[in-house]
Amino acid sequence: MSVRRPYASGSFYSRDPQRLRSEIEGCFKHILGPGKLPVKGENPRTITALVCPHAGYMYSGPVAAYSYLALSEEKKPDTAIILCPNHTGLGSAVSLMGEGYWETPLGRVIIDEELSNSIFKTSGMIDIDESAHQYEHSIEVQLPFLQYLYGSKISIVPICMGFQDLETSRNLGEALAQSIRTVNAVIIASTDMTHQEPQQSAARKDRLVLDAIEAMDEESVQRTVQTNRITMCGYGPVSTALVASKKLGAKKAEILSYHTSGDITGDQGAVVGYASIKITR
Repeated sequence: MSVRRPYASGSFYSRDPQRLRSEIEGCFKHILGPGKLPVKGENPRTITALVCPHAGYMYSGPVAAYSYLALSEEKKPDTAIILCPNHTGLGSAVSLMGEGYWETPLGRVIIDEELSNSIFKTSGMIDIDESAHQYEHSIEVQLPFLQYLYGSKISIVPICMGFQDLETSRNLGEALAQSIRTVNAVIIASTDMTHQEPQQSAARKDRLVLDAIEAMDEESVQRTVQTNRITMCGYGPVSTALVASKKLGAKKAEILSYHTSGDITGDQGAVVGYASIKITR
């Protein structure tokens, strides 16, 4: 089986396992984070999907920690379907890695081959293509958080979206919903929000998208991004997560945290926005 080696370790997060665990705990305890470490939760599963940022942990980790804290409060999912935008331009329009492992400094996570195959057959728009994932960071940075919570007791389905239009998002969202209706899985949509704009402008534009997400309206998400020229990189993964969640009975999208890189660095001249969101039944 193939092993996807870590690409972002040493830049987006620490390559040393002990330091990486400390880094993750620091995200949870950060002043902009939730302020506490996750515990093993026994609440019934209500979360169908999460939205998480994917920048370096020093910038977006405290915001991402909100999503993972919420996930930890419920019973463990068996599989995380992680959707990401394609930053590199490599690979197919929608690229799925269907078998093997992903490796981080915290160990290996296995791909759920059976579920991957089901999604592949159901969609009709997905290619089995590892090349899109080779240098793509936006799924990889989610894995240490999942490993911190669950170790090797969770599998993944990694899907990289080069096409993020409404038709593709609806096709993929419907395929996910059909494939996981009787499966204990959670969807994670990996995205950052506005890129490299002044704090006030980024916050205003991001609020428009967050309102559309809270309304559970994937068409509004897409239209808002396009008409306002918002540089949100993962609007397709978010749209897909909304489509799938609604078909799985979700009724609510809740913004858990929103900050920008300027809130971390103090430089608000050109920031990137980060949001954590949970979508629940």
